[in-house]
Amino acid sequence: MPPLFRPQVQKLAALTGHRDCVYALTGAPSEKTFYSAGADGFVVGWDINDPTRDGELIARVENSVYALRYVPERDLLLIGHNFQGVQAIALTGKKLLHATALPPVAIFDLAYSALRQRLYVALGDGTLAILRTDDFRVEKLLRITDKSLRCLALHEERGELAIGSSDALIRVLDADSLAVKHVLTGSTNSVFTAAYSPDGRYLLTAGRDAHLRVWVVAAGYQEQESIVAHLFAINHLAFSPDGQLLATCSMDKSIKVWDAETFRLLRVVDRARHAGHGTSVNRLFWSGWENRLVSCSDDRSLAIWQLIMSNE
Repeated sequence: MPPLFRPQVQKLAALTGHRDCVYALTGAPSEKTFYSAGADGFVVGWDINDPTRDGELIARVENSVYALRYVPERDLLLIGHNFQGVQAIALTGKKLLHATALPPVAIFDLAYSALRQRLYVALGDGTLAILRTDDFRVEKLLRITDKSLRCLALHEERGELAIGSSDALIRVLDADSLAVKHVLTGSTNSVFTAAYSPDGRYLLTAGRDAHLRVWVVAAGYQEQESIVAHLFAINHLAFSPDGQLLATCSMDKSIKVWDAETFRLLRVVDRARHAGHGTSVNRLFWSGWENRLVSCSDDRSLAIWQLIMSNE
């Protein structure tokens, strides 16, 4: 077996300013600014290279925000405004360009397809909303289940959209026709997070049952393995921009870093070892700037972590 390269983890900063739980993070790995939002309705921009700098208020909305999506090629920030709909903010000038009303429920995730000119929106009543990205008008409202849709993952090349829901199922839809192509079973509770590996070979899912599941895309989404990854619910997973690492975060207050090829655990980041978060860790954003990982939590803070690869 080749030597295992384990990252050393250093906490660079704790970012404060939010007045309530922080649920959403987004950004582009190649850019220095990333964005957060949460229960206070504040949408804030931060500088990954200058952790001492205060955040910049981008927008303030009436209700909580669970879902943000940055669209760098259009300089847009998309906000899933719970019980209101989707707002599109032009970051230059912080101007509201579009506001699309949706059913008055929670918005749990957003997936943007430049190729298909569609925004897919996961709603708390089990509806998938499809918006056109030219003016963000509603193209279709498709009822998937009577349980909440919690997460979305888009495989642009295959034209497939994976949807995780609170009925413990993962449905893979044709991203164009919206027909269901696969239904993945095995999860025993709500599926909170899903992501395709950067090379497109795997779909990874996780949620309330604390298992990290690996599905082989080319094999009709056959389950390759199920890993007991955390003590409590896994809220989010994210791949590093270079595709070498995977990070998961949990209600158990920890972040775990995994080898993205073998799915071996490499490092645990928590309060005892790294002065981590004191409550549930809700979301991750992985920046390409010096391999920095950002986390956000119910403790109202964000943390910036520096990961340095070492041979142990």
